[in-house]
Amino acid sequence: MATIAVVEDEAALRGDLVEYLSGCGHQVVGCDGGAALDATLAGHTVDILILDVNLPGEDGFSIAARLRDKSEIGIIMLTARSLGIDRVVGLELGADVYLVKPVDLREIEAQVRTLSRRMKLGASGATATAKPSGAEWTFDQLGWLLIAPDGVSLKLTGNERVFVSLLVSKPGEAVSRNDLFAALGKRTWSPDDRSVDSLVRRLRAKSEQTLGRPLPIEAVHGVGYAFAAPVVNLCRHD
Repeated sequence: MATIAVVEDEAALRGDLVEYLSGCGHQVVGCDGGAALDATLAGHTVDILILDVNLPGEDGFSIAARLRDKSEIGIIMLTARSLGIDRVVGLELGADVYLVKPVDLREIEAQVRTLSRRMKLGASGATATAKPSGAEWTFDQLGWLLIAPDGVSLKLTGNERVFVSLLVSKPGEAVSRNDLFAALGKRTWSPDDRSVDSLVRRLRAKSEQTLGRPLPIEAVHGVGYAFAAPVVNLCRHD
């Protein structure tokens, strides 16, 4: 079972989440905002964060961004706003799941179990997945993993998974920014929108830290990005 921090300023909902998830066997602590969460993280290891977007003071987007920069904690974001752009922002900041209130407690617990399994698979590295041969990389779409040729795996967030999935579907070929934006839930690419470039920077930094090597993702001037290495796509259906 997972160790969970519920960050929700609405006391009734926070209490319901803590009680329900605890009853499901998880270890759960409730926090009313970012300061309380920081105090909890200072003294406890937390596997999954259930994070409300609309918090007083520091909002959920800001909390997700700073935690994702230094941690692989699982993040489930909750919001009363159903705007598509909010979901895109949440996923780009590193959220693994984005749910719109009102949401059934059973659905949240189901997402916790799914995310827990995925995180354990990522932590176990290539022991749960066939190792690639030679200099090939492996993309495990179901496991949300990108596995280096030496078998070390990189766990991907939601948007990273979408991005990598599109690139490895055409290894060695440039994927246009328009196609990348469409896959990430945006209408069209704008030269002023650097969100994809920011995603690539975060992904490269995470690869250096986790895999100890650069990702074979190259920018193609005037087009977009390409996966410039042999890759096995475990979920590709020809």
